[in-house]
Amino acid sequence: MTTADRLTEPAPAPRTARSAKRGAGPAVHRRPRTVRSGRRRRRAVALLYLLPALLPYTLFAVLPLLHTAYLSLFDWDGVTLPSFVGVDNYRRIGTDPQLRAAAWHAGALILFFSVLPICVGLVSAAIVSRRAGRRGTALVRTVLFLPQVIPLVAVGILWRWVYGEDGTLNQALRAVGLGGLTDAWLGSFTWALPAVGLIGTWVVSGLCMVLFLSGTQRIDQEIYEAARMDGAGPVREFTAITVPLLRPELAIALSITVIAALSSFDLIYITTGGGPGNSTVVPGILIYRLAFGGGAVGVASALAIVLTVVISLAVLVINRLSREAP
Repeated sequence: MTTADRLTEPAPAPRTARSAKRGAGPAVHRRPRTVRSGRRRRRAVALLYLLPALLPYTLFAVLPLLHTAYLSLFDWDGVTLPSFVGVDNYRRIGTDPQLRAAAWHAGALILFFSVLPICVGLVSAAIVSRRAGRRGTALVRTVLFLPQVIPLVAVGILWRWVYGEDGTLNQALRAVGLGGLTDAWLGSFTWALPAVGLIGTWVVSGLCMVLFLSGTQRIDQEIYEAARMDGAGPVREFTAITVPLLRPELAIALSITVIAALSSFDLIYITTGGGPGNSTVVPGILIYRLAFGGGAVGVASALAIVLTVVISLAVLVINRLSREAP
């Protein structure tokens, strides 16, 4: 072919995308099957490790919860054949004054089981952390945490002696000349609920203190030194540095204590049994009474489901607010 022929030869047609896919262009890279199979294998191994925990949780938590939700749709006394009533048991929860009173008492216990222990725990943690390494600090920390490891049944019996008519509290009041203030604290319609609530404060404060102490250990001490150079005192350090930086621990403590307040049963059952009258009845006590004494298993199951939902929503709200807080 001459040079003139090469110049007059038409240019080759451009390659299209379809022709490139047919093999004219570079080969398309595909993910190896070995990568996908490796991921499936790792997931299977992870599930095998979780099975020892998932099986008991499913058998003793998930399945009973589903069975309780099923029973909440029936009118059943626990002996005879149940009759399906749908959501009537849930309607009764919203209209029964006794149920509303139990919910009010549980809400009031949040002050004693959550707000007060968190405040006491924050102050205790601030004091103990400032005295870290000094003589007696470990003993104080142990004494404050000790109520948390005592069984609540033993705690209830102990405080029944303290609150008795001839108990430690009344004897102390008489000893200082305040005998007119003595009372049968757990038998009083006015003071029974606050008396039980203060027991919860005594029990939970140590747990909050330990949580906050663990949080203070991750705070950089240079922040406190910079604040002291600017003239900040102990109170200013506590409000401006310690409390804001303990936000994760505050969320955990608030979640634990709110759950303890809303699901309280054993402490109240041992100390007052829900009395006098219904002045200390909470949802846990009412569920027990309806299921085992009132022959209303369906209503008790509906109340248990509502209580579970309320506790779950409260924990979700606390976690959401703790993440969105500045």
